[in-house]
Amino acid sequence: MYELTADERTFHAEVVETLAPFAGLEGFVLSSGRERLDPFYRRLADKNWLALAWPEAEGGLGRSPIYEFLLWNEAAFRDIARPPQGAGVVAKTLIRDGTPEQKSVWLNKIRKHEATFALAYSEPEAGSDLGSARCAARLDGEDYVINGNKCWNSKGAEVDVLWLLCRTGPPDSGSRGLTLFIVDVKTPGVTIRPLRLMDGNHLSEIFFDDARVPVSCRVGPENAAWRLIGEALADERHVHFSPGRVRHDYFRLGRWLENHGRLEDPAARLAFEMLAVDVAEAEALALMIMSPTAKSGGEIAANKIVHVQTIQRIARLAIDIGGPEAFLMGSAPALHWAQTITEAVGGGTTEIMESLVARRRLGLPVGR
Repeated sequence: MYELTADERTFHAEVVETLAPFAGLEGFVLSSGRERLDPFYRRLADKNWLALAWPEAEGGLGRSPIYEFLLWNEAAFRDIARPPQGAGVVAKTLIRDGTPEQKSVWLNKIRKHEATFALAYSEPEAGSDLGSARCAARLDGEDYVINGNKCWNSKGAEVDVLWLLCRTGPPDSGSRGLTLFIVDVKTPGVTIRPLRLMDGNHLSEIFFDDARVPVSCRVGPENAAWRLIGEALADERHVHFSPGRVRHDYFRLGRWLENHGRLEDPAARLAFEMLAVDVAEAEALALMIMSPTAKSGGEIAANKIVHVQTIQRIARLAIDIGGPEAFLMGSAPALHWAQTITEAVGGGTTEIMESLVARRRLGLPVGR
């Protein structure tokens, strides 16, 4: 098991103190609501914590990934917020593959929380299988012309900029024909419509109708997005699915069962206490992928599978032993169950994750 150094323990204590006023903000599961979450992100920006692991030369603090884990795991446990995509996926990709102009324009804005991003990857017929994406970008002079649509995008209706995955290769080019773009949401030809989910969250669908973006908005070489996405996932593997959220759900269930007298039944108490083993497993696996020797693909997928299965076991137990109150529309257990369904889909379905684990362990190629 990973043991914190003295410096890491000191930092964690500072994190606990800094996050205390924001506890219960409900921005980890209910991630929509920019006006509610912005004060928290601005507080982190004041401490330059949105750039904890960026190189110092790029305006960051140059800390190791464990510091990001300590910050965002605590934020998950306190149900405050998830890490913003701009500070992680976008910034780290730009640091590695962006042009000097792109870095100059975006990095300071991101670390100061002056520009927010949403990932525009999934499509109606290309959810977890991004190699099937169809939204197309065609080069026309000094611009790319974009047509198509994206769907199920978290915060798409609340951000300033889209991190957009497009097909620039032939229709049958699979993962080899994809390119990333930075697209301002106010670009003519871009339409964003909110989608309300049963768990209280909002996603969005995004339409592109001859939207023109300059060549300077392309990130990395044309048709290189698959590599960039994979590297970004490796960068963020330690904060994607935090065990802090798993432990938060477990404690929330315990409070609800206690308040409704369900733990007076010895069988129910035993079932609840046995879940602690699953929670500990999720935490141990999350710490395992912190190792520099961890391979990005299979370990991340396995971590997500365990994360989702554990929070679903927690939610299911509430239904199984919670009595009639657990089935009421709007009750905490019913809402919790709906939220675990969303979590099972976001970031790749469980079936896709299981396939990825199998392919990695069998030494088979990933992607088409």
